[in-house]
Amino acid sequence: MPRQRTVCDSLVVAAPPAAVYDLVADPTRTPGWSPENRGARTDRTGPLPVGAVFTGVNERRGFRWVTECVVTAADPGERFAFRVRAIGGARRRLRASIASWEHRLEPVDLPGGGTGTRVTQTWTDERTMADAVARVFDAVATRGPFADFQRRNLAESLRRLRAVLEA
Repeated sequence: MPRQRTVCDSLVVAAPPAAVYDLVADPTRTPGWSPENRGARTDRTGPLPVGAVFTGVNERRGFRWVTECVVTAADPGERFAFRVRAIGGARRRLRASIASWEHRLEPVDLPGGGTGTRVTQTWTDERTMADAVARVFDAVATRGPFADFQRRNLAESLRRLRAVLEA
């Protein structure tokens, strides 16, 4: 059976799309809600434009790794997306298609008045390895199918993002 390559989840936050965008389009702020991200480095401040490159530092169960990412969409108040194009340690990285991440933002009317945002976060597995190899890697890295792991990660990330925005 082929692996599931795309996982998405969404929820509504009591914050306007512009405020949500300013947060999710600045990778240096991701540790505030991500279960795995521990930081990001970029040569800019604030929301990043298309083509900007940033380095992410991640950790899972005591294992740390670094990713190199490039912004692929930057539509203020609507969409922010990036591709992970390299992965590895602090000094050596494997250049390869790894994954893409996207935040879509949709204005919604909140009960009682005001504008909120439906935030939809999508992760797409872009690894080119054979499914059988991916299953072995995933069993070690996430103790099961990566899509199942990411489904839980996305739900937790969105809950934390809502808490940050509504604090």
